Amino acid sequence: MMAKKKGTCQPTCSAEMCRGIQDLMEILNGKWKILILIKLFEKPYTFMELSRKLKISPRMLTRELQDMEMNGLVTRTVLLTKPNTVEYAVTKTGISLKKVFTHMGNWGISYREKCCCAGFN
Repeated sequence: MMAKKKGTCQPTCSAEMCRGIQDLMEILNGKWKILILIKLFEKPYTFMELSRKLKISPRMLTRELQDMEMNGLVTRTVLLTKPNTVEYAVTKTGISLKKVFTHMGNWGISYREKCCCAGFN
């Protein structure tokens, strides 16, 4: 049996798959990005609406939204209101993550049920 070196993939995981997962993890790193995207799947939200609904500080929300905009996951639109309002919407690239998040959520629910029923909580 071959010993697994730190930072390498299991034999069943192709190098390309591992690089893809690593890219995904880098793009979605942090505590808030997935939650922001899930909220934006519902509809576009203004900056303040997102901040209130997710209970996230404006500074952190700004950082996360800028990063997601740079990676093509969300769009930023300045609305011509007085005062100006900024609205964020998920892009097609962002929407393509919806199935991934659904699978992750289902896995989490299943895991929680398994742990709670087995007394691991």
